[in-house]
Amino acid sequence: MTEDDFTRGLTTIVAMDIAGYSRLMGVDEAGTLSRLKAYRAVIDPINIAHGGRPVGTAGDGLLLEFPSVVDAVTCAVSVQAELAARNAGLADDERMLFRVGINLGDGDDVFGDGVNIAARLKALAEPGGICISQSVRDSIRDRMPIALDDMGEIEVKNVARPVEVYRVLGESETPSETAAAAPIPGAIKNPRAALIGAAIAFLILAGAGWYVNSFLTGGR
Repeated sequence: MTEDDFTRGLTTIVAMDIAGYSRLMGVDEAGTLSRLKAYRAVIDPINIAHGGRPVGTAGDGLLLEFPSVVDAVTCAVSVQAELAARNAGLADDERMLFRVGINLGDGDDVFGDGVNIAARLKALAEPGGICISQSVRDSIRDRMPIALDDMGEIEVKNVARPVEVYRVLGESETPSETAAAAPIPGAIKNPRAALIGAAIAFLILAGAGWYVNSFLTGGR
């Protein structure tokens, strides 16, 4: 089976929406709709240029499918970079921060579990961020120069098994920074100090044992 035969049965699903959209609508509905239209005018050409095909829209939500997983991730990164540049010149209450989730799904059923997982990944993404599934991560490994943060297995709604989630890191982030912020419970931070401590504890216990034995035998 060739790679083309394999990928023909799969599609890459990209789900995106705006963080805090309901709040923005509550504050200024007309202004929010106008800004959404302007943002879509930026996003849509990028999606099309990378082969994205819209398969669903609802309010601020957008669902696309891509024939290439590399193109899908490249597109998402490009969209977030373009929007970050656009937001840099706007006031906080005028910015729209999109969240993106990417997953591989069955090309014959773009509205099945693949879409559900993509939507859950999107909800896990930070405003302005991208989360991908393990299947996407495995497909782009060694094929794209991007850094990922392993968020571990996360249980998501309406999905039977936990989903392995990876967060796409920005240019100023590294995986080690994230790992340092969340040390593994029970991990030994300084092995040398631990060995010295263990040796001291052994000597103390040995000395205590000798003293007890000497006391019980009367010093014989």
